[in-house]
Amino acid sequence: MIKTTTSLVIAAAMAGSCAVAEPANKTTPNRITCESCTIQEQMALDAFQDQGITDRYALATLLGIIKQESTFVPDICEGGARIRYEHCRSGGYGLIQWTTINRYNGLGEFCRKYDCNPSTTKGQLRYLVNEYQWKSIVPYMKRNGNTIEWYMKHSYKWLGWGVHGYRTDYAYDYTRKFTPHP
Repeated sequence: MIKTTTSLVIAAAMAGSCAVAEPANKTTPNRITCESCTIQEQMALDAFQDQGITDRYALATLLGIIKQESTFVPDICEGGARIRYEHCRSGGYGLIQWTTINRYNGLGEFCRKYDCNPSTTKGQLRYLVNEYQWKSIVPYMKRNGNTIEWYMKHSYKWLGWGVHGYRTDYAYDYTRKFTPHP
């Protein structure tokens, strides 16, 4: 698939990134943390909790999915090239490997409208939580007390991956890294 981004040329002034809403208090006792996680992993964990997702298995599932898709590298084009958003011409791009033309273009249009950089973790997380596909699974991710497999099944509606890969293994790894609720 060839992406046409002529109408989505990102201006040089767009080097900044849009902000993901900061929670009122990141140290509340009900927030899960991950001290051994990278900055990008922690940013995603915070963004998902800011969406009201509190179940450790739901959070671990979401992080496991992103790790499988991109290893949390925001400027990655499918196949492994590390390039800016506007230079990815085929395949998926970014944290969740936005692949379809509508979703790929949506990332660029969103960041243009909200003055963020589609090649950054902040810009992509901001778009992700506003995307229709994401909003359709949030009610499932907010249901506490389910298994990783249950959350994984419902998250398929969000990404529709072709290869499951290690995403479930990664999710279980995250549950061991998380600081538990008190």
